[in-house]
Amino acid sequence: MEELNETIVTEFIILGITDVPWLQVVLFVTFLIFYLCSCIGNLSIVTVVIADHVLHTPMYFLLANLSLLDFFYATTTVPKMLSGLIMEDKKISFQGCITQLYMFHFLGCTEVMLLSSMSYDRYVAICNPLRYHILMARAMCLQLAFTSWLIGFLYSLFHTILTSRLPFCNMNKVKHFYCDIKPLLKLACADTHINESLVNIVTGSVALGTFVLIMISYTFIATHLQNIRSEQGRSKAFSTCTSHLTVVLLYFGTAFCTYLRPATKDSLEQDRVTAVLFTVITPALNPIIYALRNKDVKRAFRKQFLEGLF
Repeated sequence: MEELNETIVTEFIILGITDVPWLQVVLFVTFLIFYLCSCIGNLSIVTVVIADHVLHTPMYFLLANLSLLDFFYATTTVPKMLSGLIMEDKKISFQGCITQLYMFHFLGCTEVMLLSSMSYDRYVAICNPLRYHILMARAMCLQLAFTSWLIGFLYSLFHTILTSRLPFCNMNKVKHFYCDIKPLLKLACADTHINESLVNIVTGSVALGTFVLIMISYTFIATHLQNIRSEQGRSKAFSTCTSHLTVVLLYFGTAFCTYLRPATKDSLEQDRVTAVLFTVITPALNPIIYALRNKDVKRAFRKQFLEGLF
């Protein structure tokens, strides 16, 4: 009888961030502005890197990859969230939910790997400047980018297959504004302890491993900078790292808070707030962080956009 009363879920209902009408309007306008800034900013960086030959270097090649990732990353979650804030229909098909979960973790893991590659690029540029064009040759850049995308693809495929094979029955209300692993595990009508453990172990290993590699790179950079006697030279060398470090701290800080703790009721509520930071705000801030602190990018923007208008 129990099995007969169970209904297999074919669609989910995304509950979103809030159901307060006036707050939904405020959040819709705010998040729409951030999303437009993210799209315009990240696509602009990709455009200027492609168009300006001065930016055809390893550092900007990796930056263009990061900007492309941020564009798709925000587009995976924000449009659905925006529609949920102003429309009563908050449904998403089972296939659509699993696809969104896959794309979100594919792009997120790839971005983590790419940030690690960018730290290696900065290490070589500062600590081995004479060998930079050898160590960061075209083939090496392509290999770093390809490896980042490949690991992201395999990582997300692993979690997506495990989640999609779980039975979902009766409960279909996702307490989030997009389909993520932990909220879906709470809806599964089966024991999910193994899945939760694998999320913590695999995600923790990827996040912690890449973070350690980044910190090792910056430890070598900091040691090397101490040997530079000129304050101006030291400041100039480290200025190329500050933008990357800012993005790393924003991204890894929220990722650790979200995926390296047990999925309790209170933690899932906090995850929704934390997720806004790395799905809405961070992708919009990245172009500003890199553009405002980088003379080459600002020059390329002026050349490609402002001078083109006059």
